[in-house]
This record gives sequence, C-alpha cells and structure tokens, in this order.
Amino acid sequence: MTPFGEKLRALRSERGVSQKAMAEAIGVSAAYLSALEHGRRGAPTWTLIQKIIGYFNVIWDDAEELARLAETSHPRVKLDTSGLSPAATELANVLAENIEKLDEAALRRITASIRAALKQP
Repeated sequence: MTPFGEKLRALRSERGVSQKAMAEAIGVSAAYLSALEHGRRGAPTWTLIQKIIGYFNVIWDDAEELARLAETSHPRVKLDTSGLSPAATELANVLAENIEKLDEAALRRITASIRAALKQP
C-alpha cells in the first residue's frame, strides 16, 4: 500500500463510503480504485486527485497533503544515479536490495533522516 492509498482508504472508512460508490462518483472502476489503494497502480493523475478532493470536500492543508501523498506514492521507483557520486549509487543500491527487510520503524527513521539532511518538512 502506498501513502496515498492508505490515506484514501482512511478517508473512505471515516466517511463510510464503499469503493464501488466512490468509484462511480469519480468516474473510475472499483477495480482501479482498489488497485490505487493497494499500490498496484501508479500515482493518480492531477485530474483524478482533484476529483477525489472534491468528492470528500477536502480543503486547504488537507487537500495539499493529499496531493503531496499522491506525488510520493509511485509504487515502482526508478533511480538513475549516472553522473552522481559513488556514495549516491551505493545508497540507491543498498536501499533497492534491502528495503523489504526493514520494518516500519526503521523505514520511518531513514525517511526522517533523509528529510532532515534535505532540510524538508
């Protein structure tokens, strides 16, 4: 499941909405919505994100968060380290080879560490 899929499922659950009802309302299939929630589809288009925001009547910061989560929810990430330092290539490869071995706490620590190094929120 992607961060976007997790948030989407939480929004549906909080409001008691089925995948089928939501899918019909925003013009996609229930199978697509399920795949989006489970991370079997890539990040949604900007248009679909706007439909979801409108469907749930999400405003301001919550709408921005949903859009940000969609941008960071590509389930198949490709990294091109050509032209970068050997350390960058090593980091990309170590992560690619071992990410499935990390528990949630370790993943959150690593993500926080990278964000801190980038000085991002």
